[in-house]
Amino acid sequence: MGTEVESSTYSRSERTRYRERLESSLQELKDYLAAHGFPGAGRIGLELELNLVDGQAQPAPLNREVLAAIDNPAFQTELGRYNIELNHPSLTIRRRGLSELEESLKAELDRADERAERAGAHLFAVGILPTISGDDLSGEGWISTGNRFTALNEAILEARGEDILIDIDGPEHLSYYARDIAPESTCTSLQLHLEVSREQFGPVWNAAQSIAGAQVALAANSPLFLGSQLWAETRIPVFQQAADTRGPELARQGVRPRVWFGERWVEGIEDLFEENIAFFPALLPELSGDVSSTAAGAPRLAELLLHNGTVYRWNRPIYDPGKDEKTDDAGTSPALPANLRVENRLLPAGPTVVDMVANAAFFFGLVKYLVETEENPWERMSFAVARTNFYECARHGLNASVYWPGYGDLPVTELLDRHLLPAARHGLELLEVEDGVADHYLSVLTGRTRTGQNGSTWMTRSLARFEDSGLPRGKALARVVETYGEHMRGGDPVHTWPLPQPERT
Repeated sequence: MGTEVESSTYSRSERTRYRERLESSLQELKDYLAAHGFPGAGRIGLELELNLVDGQAQPAPLNREVLAAIDNPAFQTELGRYNIELNHPSLTIRRRGLSELEESLKAELDRADERAERAGAHLFAVGILPTISGDDLSGEGWISTGNRFTALNEAILEARGEDILIDIDGPEHLSYYARDIAPESTCTSLQLHLEVSREQFGPVWNAAQSIAGAQVALAANSPLFLGSQLWAETRIPVFQQAADTRGPELARQGVRPRVWFGERWVEGIEDLFEENIAFFPALLPELSGDVSSTAAGAPRLAELLLHNGTVYRWNRPIYDPGKDEKTDDAGTSPALPANLRVENRLLPAGPTVVDMVANAAFFFGLVKYLVETEENPWERMSFAVARTNFYECARHGLNASVYWPGYGDLPVTELLDRHLLPAARHGLELLEVEDGVADHYLSVLTGRTRTGQNGSTWMTRSLARFEDSGLPRGKALARVVETYGEHMRGGDPVHTWPLPQPERT
């Protein structure tokens, strides 16, 4: 959820000074970008948001207790008390980097899960926990402690001026009024970071936007929310509606939503920061008082970065000023240079570690291919088409149809099988990934495409099996979570998971 803040309320004068600081910070960023190319070393990073589940397959609001038991600074609080987040160190993708990522991620999660069990919970990687209910989102017990969480909740509600309506049509229909942003906390994701140079940023971000639909169709893992079967990736509309600062009137006027796909291709990172300031009022207008630069001369721009963290793009621009060398009781930590990154935020968590690393391989490989081979789909299709592809795939998953330049309208599975998966494989070659490693992760994705089974389809089919056996919806959802958890811990990719065979009750 980003940097902690000291206040939860702000005066009008503080907001005015913050706006002025944002505008001056933008100019500082532009000046620094003009004078520095950024090496763009191509390192990759990963953040993983996780649910906490108790022995009855229900959400466990125990993140303070679990984090104390895990005792690892790589794990942090998230918005909901039934969530935590793992920040994995950056690494290089070359050679066996993806395999090393899988091994490291699995070791971290296994160790953390073992310790979390002592606090009464298990770690659970899924886009939205199927058993979460309206009762879990009511009152004040859902939100984690910390000024940032409280201030963000109050700022969104104040801007909106009324309760938050979650209204989603899918195979079933859900209409639910929330008194705060609690539904946002149900959305847990896998966030990928790709370091780029200043010149690379525009093409990389455009490439990421162009493939967003195919990406979410392949990885969909959130078909259920508050007991209803909705979109293949229900995280997308839940997050957008839960963090929406617009009342219905502003939405009808076309005011941009806070959770935003965007509206145009860009030339550079400054385009997106300009949009942030032009279109989105500050939610957390806290002045840092620090206008210094790092030892390497990079401006820290604390206010600009805080504001960027409250504009929820599915592909977010990141300017990181780096860190100075630091010496303390733990030893000396090396200085880190300033860098630019694209943060890909549209993927759900789960189902297994191998599935998540395969999703990462697809993103990094395909973006590399599209940029390096100059296929440049963003020059041959409108931004509106990319946005339509995204929402079509979020709604229908592997059953969606999309448009792609040179192929026209076609099923997303056909596009993946004929072009995008082979292109991602070629991109991994360009990234110098070992052939065996690339083949392994791409085979996982090909398996999903050809079987039609990702996490979303497995959950909906399993729910139907349990309900057909005579279980009511609530008990059937708990059985889905229990069975999913067994397969998740087993580690086999989701396209190989068998459907349950329950006996009739």
